[in-house]
This record gives sequence, C-alpha cells and structure tokens, in this order.
Amino acid sequence: QVRLVESGGGSVQAGGSLKLSCTVSTIASTSHSVAWFRQGPGKEREGVAGIDSRRTTMYADSVKGRFTISKDDYKGIVYLEMNNLKPEDGAVYICAAAPWRLRGLDESNYDYWGQGTQVTVSS
Repeated sequence: QVRLVESGGGSVQAGGSLKLSCTVSTIASTSHSVAWFRQGPGKEREGVAGIDSRRTTMYADSVKGRFTISKDDYKGIVYLEMNNLKPEDGAVYICAAAPWRLRGLDESNYDYWGQGTQVTVSS
C-alpha cells in the first residue's frame, strides 16, 4: 500500500507563488512515478505535472513555464512549485502514484491517491 499526504495549500493573490508537498511512503518515493492533479469546482480532474524514478518530468500545457515538479528521495517528498498563479489555477491539488515509469498525466495511469490540498487564487 502506498500512502500519499499533501500539504502546502493556501490562499494567494494572482501572480503569487505556492509550494506544495506530497509525502510518499518510503519505497514508493524512489520507485514510483508521482503526479499532481487538480480539480476545480464543477471541473474534471486534470493532470498538472508528473515525475518518475529517473526524474523524467511532464507538464500540462497550461502550467508549463510556471510550475516545477521536483522530488527529494531521501525525504520521500515530491514538490510542486507554482509561480505566477492565476485565478484559474485555484483547485484541490491531489498527488497520485503509480508503480511504473511516467506514462502520462491521465488519471487512469495512477493507482494510489492522496486526499488533496486546497489552493485558492484571488484576482
């Protein structure tokens, strides 16, 4: 069983920054792919960014150049640094893990999910 716990959400003004953390159970943090998803009110869940054991990364077009995913294998944490936030970035951000290399940002590729952390961006 892989456990994921998100933290770091909050409220910021447009143009601001936040850094989210996803704490992953020890073995999975080094062997699994981990991705961040988000789900806004009345919207479908969408993949935002992913990283795998070789540090290959992938981003949704909507966040390229603004968001950066990284990880600390020693601590078992995957980070999502979000800069130049826009009101449309406001959502519940959820991290997910899969026991294979990064295949994409479709939620069907991920087996384990956290509970999420709320991000609110005001204009």
